Amino acid sequence: MFLENTVNHKEQFGWIEVICGSMFSGKTEELIRRLKRAQFAKQKVEIFKPTIDTRYDDEMVVSHNANEIRSTPVPAAANIAILAQGCDVVGIDEAQFFDDEIVRVCNDLANQGIRVIVAGLDMDFKGNPFGPMPALMATAEYVTKVHAVCTRTGNLANYSFRKTDNEKLVMLGETEEYEPLSRAAYYHAMRKDQEK
Repeated sequence: MFLENTVNHKEQFGWIEVICGSMFSGKTEELIRRLKRAQFAKQKVEIFKPTIDTRYDDEMVVSHNANEIRSTPVPAAANIAILAQGCDVVGIDEAQFFDDEIVRVCNDLANQGIRVIVAGLDMDFKGNPFGPMPALMATAEYVTKVHAVCTRTGNLANYSFRKTDNEKLVMLGETEEYEPLSRAAYYHAMRKDQEK
């Protein structure tokens, strides 16, 4: 269970929370939930997303079920460090699309006393660790892995299977391009693709 409780109030360092999982697992939904709670508590909150993520809106962070929160699109992680000064809480969506600098930025913000909440895919469509996410997970105080439901078996899904033949690592998409699969279903789907 994740707790937002600091025991030693004299040592006011921040921390990093990572929310990870496959597509359609509720990562952005959980990020928005935590950020709205902080806003309700009158904390100064800033939210960032990569400029390439324009699926639902250019500025809003939007979950698959249309829950949303205003954000600032940035082209690189270094922009976050500049724009986040004076915040209590910083939210970052789609962290896998940022450059590796995002790890240093998040740690620097946490060392300044800021609570940093990061959401992103932990694996790419090939089942490999995705971009800076492994390093973020390793340095975070809290890691929450959320799961989707496998569209083929009904079991927990932690893989994002790409249904199209596009081999580019970064490809924005929805249910037409991706589906969440369990380990067994993903293994069978990948084997079938290799046989083609």
